[in-house]
Amino acid sequence: MKVAEALGRALVAEGAGQVFGVVGSGNFHITNALVDAGARFVAARHEGGAATMADAYSRMGGGVGLLSVHQGCGLTNAMTGIAEAAKSRTPLLVLAAEVTNRQSNFWVDQAALAESVGAVPARITSADTAVEQGVAAFRRARDERRTVILNLPLPVQDMEAGHGATSRNPDTHPEASLVIPSDEDVALLVAALQDAERPVFVAGRGSRGPGCRDALEALADRTGALVATSAVAKGLFVGNPWSLDVSGGFSSPLAAELIRDADLIVGWGCALNMWTTRHGRLVGEDTRVIQVDLERSAIGAWQDRAEGVIGDVRATATAALEEATAADGYRREAIRDRIAAAVRWRDVPYDDEGTEDRIDPRSLTIALDDLLPAERIVGVDSGNFMGHPSMFLSVPDEQGFCFTQAFQSIGLGLATTIGAALAQPDRLPVATVGDGGLLMGVSELETVARLGLPMVVVVYDDEAYGAEVHHFGPHGHALDTVEFPPTDIAAIARGFGFEAITVRAPSDLAPLRAWLDGPRDRPLLVDAKVISQASWWLEEAFAGH
Repeated sequence: MKVAEALGRALVAEGAGQVFGVVGSGNFHITNALVDAGARFVAARHEGGAATMADAYSRMGGGVGLLSVHQGCGLTNAMTGIAEAAKSRTPLLVLAAEVTNRQSNFWVDQAALAESVGAVPARITSADTAVEQGVAAFRRARDERRTVILNLPLPVQDMEAGHGATSRNPDTHPEASLVIPSDEDVALLVAALQDAERPVFVAGRGSRGPGCRDALEALADRTGALVATSAVAKGLFVGNPWSLDVSGGFSSPLAAELIRDADLIVGWGCALNMWTTRHGRLVGEDTRVIQVDLERSAIGAWQDRAEGVIGDVRATATAALEEATAADGYRREAIRDRIAAAVRWRDVPYDDEGTEDRIDPRSLTIALDDLLPAERIVGVDSGNFMGHPSMFLSVPDEQGFCFTQAFQSIGLGLATTIGAALAQPDRLPVATVGDGGLLMGVSELETVARLGLPMVVVVYDDEAYGAEVHHFGPHGHALDTVEFPPTDIAAIARGFGFEAITVRAPSDLAPLRAWLDGPRDRPLLVDAKVISQASWWLEEAFAGH
């Protein structure tokens, strides 16, 4: 049995069930081996899209994502998506074919590429150890939540595999590496909670695991804490009357006020970075800050005065609950009533700025929120528009919102939603993108149609790179390089096999209702001609450059 076949079988036996990629000569055999062993392969139209699909699939509960790419150019094409995954600590295994002859036109230093974006480089070094090394790379991606690039030298792939080529030795499991907090750390956290009069919990990526919501809500109920999330964990506390939704640049005015007035902020698996704290402005001068995290290096990375509790979110919250006594904390009837009335952006009054031929993105998104079924999964691209779908579209839980924004690259939103849709197939996938991002990744419209995904793609079309328009325009700079002539995006979508509508007013969304009531046998694109409007979070974004 060749190494490629043995490795494919071993990875599927280890739990790999879904692989994305673009197949070329170097990754042909390993990809087919995965499929023959029972994995599902989704062919993207560009490696960058495939990487983002695998990233989103993993984030939305699909398990370790697998990406298969050709040597050299296949990997370089995928690097933006890989960088996003690595920065987000997504469990992702990249199977990258590799040439060993530096004179080959495909040669690049693939290990250096991995390290340059924060991924973990690994390599199959011999036929005898191939399966062992491949399984070790898979387990590292899974157990340490890392993006691992496993280089597969072409000569080794074609060798006869050594002994134990198809064996499985499942000696590790995520639960085995659960980090239990020390008694001292638990005591520090409990004492801070008992002393606080206005505690706020901010749950991040590390709080999206099984049982985390229940554990955090139980502790918040006991100690009187209000609850919020970072953007990537949006939806975690849906339905909780004390939830402030998202902390940071997306916060509604009321949410920002209540977080800023907290005397204790506890970040649960949350970096409390510049986005989540508005560059620290949501953290009061006298506010005590505690971070619960698996890694000590994360403590204080963004908040200098943060105190650390090293431990798993669920385990730490459960341990603290056993020691904490009941307190009212921040929870008063008047606060709860204010949250119910005004914490959502759609409940904040605004003047509709729509014109005869362009719709206000706030009115558009509120109308979409009312029309789309509650069981949805929303993918969001980066761009000037992104705050509107992120904050005006509701989601059922943390598995209903996929936010690939750690690298802040536009063009990932469509592929994000494809991967998310395959991880959560019982929900309506809704891709929200700008015109710039959509056209950058437009080839993946064919992937949506080919897979038969009943997806709604909403394009916030302002015929520009809106972020740059509103950042540079007020200073009198020429905008010719960031503004574009009108494009019939609906017609482009029809060419890929979509149904498509153009929306200039809320009434133009009527065909969406008909599509939702119908068989949904073809995906639908909504080309929304939106007004050019600076988003409230834009200043925060540029301040972070």
